[in-house]
Amino acid sequence: MQAVTARPSNPKLVLAMLLIVYVFNFVDRQILSILAAPIQAELKLDDAQMGLLGGVAFALLYSTLGVPLAWIADRSSRTWVITVSLLLWSGFTALCGTANGFWQLFLARLGVGIGEAGGVAPSYAVIGDYFPSHRRALALSVYSLGIPLGSAIGVLAGGYIAARVDWRTAFFVVGIGGVLIAPLFKLAVRDKRAAPGTGETPRFGKVVGILAAKPSFWFLSFGAAMSSMMGYGLAFWMPSLLQRSFGLDLVQSSRFLGALMLTGGVAGVLAGGALGGQLGARDRAFFAWVPAIAFAIGVPLYAAGIFSGSPWIAFLLFLIPSALAYIWLGPVITAVQHLVAPAERATASALFLLINNLIGLGGGIYALGAISKALASTYGADALRYSMLYSLVLYAISALLMGLAGATLRRDWVSEVS
Repeated sequence: MQAVTARPSNPKLVLAMLLIVYVFNFVDRQILSILAAPIQAELKLDDAQMGLLGGVAFALLYSTLGVPLAWIADRSSRTWVITVSLLLWSGFTALCGTANGFWQLFLARLGVGIGEAGGVAPSYAVIGDYFPSHRRALALSVYSLGIPLGSAIGVLAGGYIAARVDWRTAFFVVGIGGVLIAPLFKLAVRDKRAAPGTGETPRFGKVVGILAAKPSFWFLSFGAAMSSMMGYGLAFWMPSLLQRSFGLDLVQSSRFLGALMLTGGVAGVLAGGALGGQLGARDRAFFAWVPAIAFAIGVPLYAAGIFSGSPWIAFLLFLIPSALAYIWLGPVITAVQHLVAPAERATASALFLLINNLIGLGGGIYALGAISKALASTYGADALRYSMLYSLVLYAISALLMGLAGATLRRDWVSEVS
């Protein structure tokens, strides 16, 4: 693959297309959560096995392959890497619908992770290429809307299709949709960089060395990882909690979670971009301190919602912390982009995502499921409630790490002329 040197695309079109691809990313990633109940019933799987399918099966190669694929993207064509990745993860999502047992579904989810490994870090870098420094936090926040939008669409579409037809058809529909979008993305989005060999091609070892020497990178990465353990765990297991402890059915659960993500999630992502951009322009420490404050406030509200007696009260209590849980995306991703030079952004983002996703996505979903399984003999159907309550300590740890990141970010920041 060769880098494209043609006239760059319109930045707004680029951001819109990247957002659409990211929506499919999270539709395919999160649809398993709403389909957990019918899959467990048909394939006879327990909570620990579902935790493996939702976390480890996806995150194992998603996290590790993200680094070499981002390095390839930095040295060749970022848009080609994104396009091929979209085709792969969408195809494997459709393949999930053919699974007849745990290991078949595990391998298909592994394939989804392989495909999605090449999507996010190169997208961050493309946004960094198209948007100047003072607009980057907002642009990255708009892109990050793909998380709540994709998650909401995934649970709503998955829930309705599974209820009306079956869970296998839900995988087929969303997978085929992504395959159809891939060629449109490649036609619309062009690389905006000089060709390889012009002196700006990064060396992988150099990027690793730069980041390893910066405390901010470690605080931001592990702070994000702790929050992602809780965030992914809540997103995956919330439908099961609503059905077991609040008495909602599949469609009601999909409406509850979809509405929560569309309102709280979207508001939180946009608020994070706006607050991070405005406060961070005055003091770069706020790119980390804004998320720290958000996580600290969210813990007691989540705890109250988890143990409320009514789904309506639970929705209102979850609404604010659901927004707070997404605030970190724009500010933290922007901060990571500014720890290295422009040509090194995709590789730096992939190293950040390696830590964030391997721990957060790989461990969070499984941990909540395993804790729930261990507590089942004591708490019965409410075991998942207590699993979520105990795990909220992860948000508190994240708040502490983000607070420490703010203190070092001023020194580690790499300024640029854009």
